[in-house]
Amino acid sequence: MGLSLLSCDMLGPGKPAAAEEDGQLRIAFAPVPTGVTKSEYEIPDTSDFILTVSDADGSVIYNGAYGDSPEAIMVRPGSYNVSVVSEKFSKPAFSSPQFGDEQCVVVPAGEVAAVRLTCMQINCGIRLKIDSGFLTACPDGVLFLKSQQGKLKYGYSETRTAYFQPGSISLILNRGGKDETLMTRNMDAQQILVLGVTAASSGGNGTAQKESISVSVDTSRVWLSDSYEIGGDGGKGSGPSDALTVSQAQSAAGEEDVWVSGYITGGDLTSASASFEGPFSSRTCLLLGPRSSTKDRASCISVQLPAGEVREALNLVDNPELLGRKVAVRGDLVESYYGLTGLKNCSEYAF
Repeated sequence: MGLSLLSCDMLGPGKPAAAEEDGQLRIAFAPVPTGVTKSEYEIPDTSDFILTVSDADGSVIYNGAYGDSPEAIMVRPGSYNVSVVSEKFSKPAFSSPQFGDEQCVVVPAGEVAAVRLTCMQINCGIRLKIDSGFLTACPDGVLFLKSQQGKLKYGYSETRTAYFQPGSISLILNRGGKDETLMTRNMDAQQILVLGVTAASSGGNGTAQKESISVSVDTSRVWLSDSYEIGGDGGKGSGPSDALTVSQAQSAAGEEDVWVSGYITGGDLTSASASFEGPFSSRTCLLLGPRSSTKDRASCISVQLPAGEVREALNLVDNPELLGRKVAVRGDLVESYYGLTGLKNCSEYAF
């Protein structure tokens, strides 16, 4: 996947160049709301989301990683569809929550149209809690979760969540080569259900009558939001592979000893300005942005580089080749450092 921009020479045969001035399409993720709570999953790094921009005719203008996309895409005036997904998802799979958003935007001639994407779970999931009585009653039974896109075998020792596209999902018991539908539920995006499956033995013959099988919805385990928990043991930001994104960090001032991941986009900070091109003169600070092409200071967080290994490794004076490179840095998030949400007391980094 790579960048493909629509230009005057890409209008197709027989289509004259438009007289209107091109407009700009600027795409960013909305900041993560404060006061969020923990859920069973963590939002992945939005810089790795697959971004697709297409025009009203369905022609693709950009398809690739959000972090590699240009900060401003020059396009003809008109209507555009903007979509992002955290990963491709077409058939049922375990441990595969999918996040994303899709919006339609009109770009006026000579103007800027801003798209603020939100990070929501767009598929749904089911986890089974299989009672020991069910194992006794149905030792040879096999459980499946099935949707129109396919089905998953759910072993008696399985603990993972099975994910599906929103729609009708059935719990099926196969015994002796015959399928019995135990229940069917219409699932919405963002919804995760935990289903308890129990059965009572009948007549001591090691089988269960259909009416003796019970499936219950554990309503205390229904999540309808894409929330996450910052910090804490094993929480978001606990390591380089689990780092907060730049947008998440902007909403997490006050958190200490957390990892933040972003692209090194500039340096030479003052309280009102920053440099996005070299050569650089300051070794003590840099900017982390949500994408490698970011040139908007307000979209970034500032990073203090303390004397020592972190400064030597990351400063742009001695390491100009790091401009545009993705890095994770460990430190304390503060409300303001050079007028931006800042990361101070940095102690570790990882590429």
